[in-house]
This record gives sequence, structure tokens and C-alpha cells, in this order.
Amino acid sequence: MAATTTDHDEDAAEPAPPQRTKGPSRGRGRIATAVSVFGELLITAGLILGLFVVYSLWWTNVVADRAAHKQGDTVRRHWADQDTGPGALDTKDGIGFLHVPAMKNGEVLVKKGTSTDVLNDGVAGYYTDPVKATLPTTDKNGNFSLAAHRDGHGAKFHNIDKIKKGDPIVFETKDDWYVYKVYDILPETSKFNVDVIDQVPKESGVKKAGKYITLTTCTPVYTSRYRYVVWGELERVEKVDSKRTQPKELG
Repeated sequence: MAATTTDHDEDAAEPAPPQRTKGPSRGRGRIATAVSVFGELLITAGLILGLFVVYSLWWTNVVADRAAHKQGDTVRRHWADQDTGPGALDTKDGIGFLHVPAMKNGEVLVKKGTSTDVLNDGVAGYYTDPVKATLPTTDKNGNFSLAAHRDGHGAKFHNIDKIKKGDPIVFETKDDWYVYKVYDILPETSKFNVDVIDQVPKESGVKKAGKYITLTTCTPVYTSRYRYVVWGELERVEKVDSKRTQPKELG
């Protein structure tokens, strides 16, 4: 017998689900999705920026220090191979090592030039322009002007602000130790101020020719807006002995 439907059966049937109405909730959902996507993009950008900072301030130091140590070892091997007589000036591999106890960074290889290609190897470079540095090995009056990075790429002059008047600066070559004494400091000047590396750096207060050394780097730290400058004057020259005994200032 075929099934039949009664009025009671119809009343017992489940009610139809309510119709969904279009309203503000759909708009709020879209906004929430957009905010979520934007937040994820910000997190991603933050991670990328963080990695870049790590690369700039840490990894470039690691790479530069390795390069500097390798080049420094090459220079010392060249010196060791020259048993007698003064060593020839080798402007490619480096001319010597800078020692600044106040900066607490050991020895710093000094090479020719101040371009980023040179300084990025974790070394200090002597100026070839706009004012050419006078090398102490020439025994001539002038200014032995140097530059190095303050952050990243070895950051060899990072602690330049720790140097005080009266502190020693020592430059080591194959045959001699050149001992300088800091006499003036300029914490901030324009990066276009080339007078600070003049042969007679009058901005430091000197008036006549002498044997000077100038250290320059960027300031404030992590920027290149200005330049920090330290001036020193040669006090004496000591011959290197067979044991390469360091001057008392480095003891």
C-alpha cells in the first residue's frame, strides 16, 4: 500500500532553515582578512629587515676579518722572506699594521686607498685623494691620513670614540715602529671637510709642518652622515729588533 501523508505528519516536519541575510558581517570579514594579510606582510618584512641587519653588522664583519687576516699573513710572510735590508713598499698587499690600544681591536692592516673595495676587506686605507697621505716610511713631513669603517665590514674604527688626548697610536712596518701621540679630536664634522686631512691639519690647532697621523671614520655609529677625526703627532721611531719587541705603549 502506498505511503500517505497526513496533516499531523506535515506539522511534525522540521522547520526550514532561516534564510541568510546579507549585512555588515560580510564586510567585517573582508576587513579582517585584509588586516590579517597585511599583518603577515609586516612580519615577513620585519624578518627580511632583521636578516639584512644581521648580514650588515655581523656577517660582513666575519667575512672582512677573514680577508684581513689572510692579507695580513701575506704581508708578514713577505717580511719574513726578506732577511736583510729594508722591505720594499708593497702597496698591493699592505704597507704595515696600525695599533691603537684604546680601540682594543688588535692590529689593523693598512693598505693603499680608501674606496669601499679596499675598506670592505676589514682594513684601514691611506688617502690617495683628495689630499694624498704622506707615508711615514718616506721620513718627510706631512700627514699620514687613514680611514676605516666604523660598523660592518670589520668595523676597525668602531671604538674610535674611546681614544683620548695623550693616547698612543703605533704604526708597524717591517723595519720600524712609528709611535704617535694623540693631541686633538674632532667628534663631528662634515663628510665633505677635506681640510682635516691636509698635510698641515690646521683644524687641529697646528700651524707648521710636522709628522702627523689622522684617523677618520663615519659618525654617528651606523650612519655615514658626519666624520669623526683623531689627530696625532710623531713622538719617536724605534727600530724593529729580531724578536719584533713591541714599544712600551703596546705592552
